[in-house]
Amino acid sequence: MKFREILTAWLPVALWMALMFFGSTDAFSAEHTSRYLTPFLRWLDPDISAAALAQAHLLLRKAAHVTEYAILSGLLFRALRGLIGGFWRRAAVALAPALIFAPLDEFHQSFVPSRTSSLGDVLIDYSGAIAGILICRILQLALTPRNPTR
Repeated sequence: MKFREILTAWLPVALWMALMFFGSTDAFSAEHTSRYLTPFLRWLDPDISAAALAQAHLLLRKAAHVTEYAILSGLLFRALRGLIGGFWRRAAVALAPALIFAPLDEFHQSFVPSRTSSLGDVLIDYSGAIAGILICRILQLALTPRNPTR
C-alpha cells in the first residue's frame, strides 16, 4: 500500500476518533449540549413540557452515541478494504477497535467532572458499531452488480 492510500484509508478513522475523544470532554456534556438543543426543541414545539424536553435531550444524546459508533465502524470497515478479504472477516476486524474504544471512552468520561460513565452507554455504543457494519452490508448488497438469471 502506498502512503497516499494509507492516508486516504486511515486519516478519516484517526480524525473521527479524535473528534469522538473531544466529544467525551466537558465541551459535549449534557449541560453544554442543552444550550443548543433546548432552544431548537422549543422552536420545534414552543409548548414542550420540561419533562418532554429532558426526555428529548436524553434521546438525542443517546442517538448521538449510536451514530458516532456507526460512523466509526463504517470508517474502519472502509479502511480495511483491500487488506482483509471477505465481508464478515473484515466486519469482525472493523468492530474490534470500536468495541475496545467504547469502554475506554466511558472510562475517560469517569474522570471528567461534568460527564458520567455508564455501562448502558457502552452497550448503546456497541449497538451503533454493529448498526454501522449492517449498513455497510446493506450498501454492499445494494451496490454490487448481480449476474442476471437465465
